[in-house]
Amino acid sequence: MTAPHVIARHDAESSAQSSWWTSVNPIARLGAAFAIALCLVLTIDWVSAATALALELALLPFLGIRPAQFWRRTWPVWLAAPLTGLTIVLYGETSGRVWFEFLFARVSDGSISLGVATMLRVLAIALPSVVLFIGVDTTRLADGLAQIVRLPARFVLGALAGLRLVGLLVEDWRSLELARRARGVGDTGRLRRLAGQAFSLLVIAIRRGSRLATAMEARAFGSSKERSWARPSTLGSRDVTVMLLGFLVGILSIASSLLAGTWNFIAS
Repeated sequence: MTAPHVIARHDAESSAQSSWWTSVNPIARLGAAFAIALCLVLTIDWVSAATALALELALLPFLGIRPAQFWRRTWPVWLAAPLTGLTIVLYGETSGRVWFEFLFARVSDGSISLGVATMLRVLAIALPSVVLFIGVDTTRLADGLAQIVRLPARFVLGALAGLRLVGLLVEDWRSLELARRARGVGDTGRLRRLAGQAFSLLVIAIRRGSRLATAMEARAFGSSKERSWARPSTLGSRDVTVMLLGFLVGILSIASSLLAGTWNFIAS
């Protein structure tokens, strides 16, 4: 599948969101996610994480994201969070009453509390990091990183080119599967042929990356001179509101933890 088809499918998916959210600058989304994460990494307790998670889920309907799209993008987070919590429950710091012990695993009151807090913390940090960037325009994100955050233009343009190739790699993988099946070698032994297909994809990615790097260098994308930008990127009142909401979620989570007496500073 060609690049225009990938971009068209991306645009169709993005159009399902509300118009106000799609007009928010990607830097504002990044700032909101960073504000929430910054506040939550300061403490490991279940009250602050649960408060932040509840506020995030309450704000989710205003983003205009379809339920199917939400679960399709966030299912790895919902899978990883309980596994992370279970690991802490089994091998975390032991305190209070010990409920179960086997070899290196020891379940106690302290490890259970820490495991629950860790699971909620992973959800509260990872979910906004994923959800806020659903349907984001990578070109607008690059414009914002270069013009607002003031990152080096060469780094931003290289990252943008790499992000645009990710969707093509997925399509290349599917094309390789169809090509093998058309030749009668793709019906059996999926695990056995995985390594060969992955190597083929690696070769395709290296070749495409080399051609892209040469083309960008020929167009002076690697120049150290200051660049001009076709699309100005600025922060408006709507963008500032989104970032303030992120800070508000983080501050309320910290306040709830302090009021409940569960504040557990990470450095203590």
